[in-house]
Amino acid sequence: MERTHPWRWLAGLGVLGVAQGFVDVAPPGPWDSASFTRGVIGLCGMVCLYLAWFRYTFDINGVAPTMNRWKAPDKSWPLVIGFGVGCMLAVNIAAWLGVDAYLPEPTGLLGMLVGSLAVLNGTYVGLVVRGPFRIEEEE
Repeated sequence: MERTHPWRWLAGLGVLGVAQGFVDVAPPGPWDSASFTRGVIGLCGMVCLYLAWFRYTFDINGVAPTMNRWKAPDKSWPLVIGFGVGCMLAVNIAAWLGVDAYLPEPTGLLGMLVGSLAVLNGTYVGLVVRGPFRIEEEE
């Protein structure tokens, strides 16, 4: 299937932006802090990765994964919740094992943010599809 909205270049920029956060090569920038520059570039990389994922998944430009864009929300919302819980568990396991000492400082914070947003999105969709927010179709 050919995608009409290119996503590969965004993914490449995102990988480069996030990867540079693991090495100390960023210039001090106008704020005279190389670590702040690494953080800004890393955050821009994460935004590029998100936009690449969005374009790949929905084949449109945009930023909000609204429910009308999901192909099968009744089947995929538990997967979204599972992904979010997995992100949060990975952050906690990394901290417990001491792996976080080798990662940039905000890694845990960003991992928990991604996990929390995924759980929130999946929970909302689950409540709309199967729960009390369900909209009854008129026939």
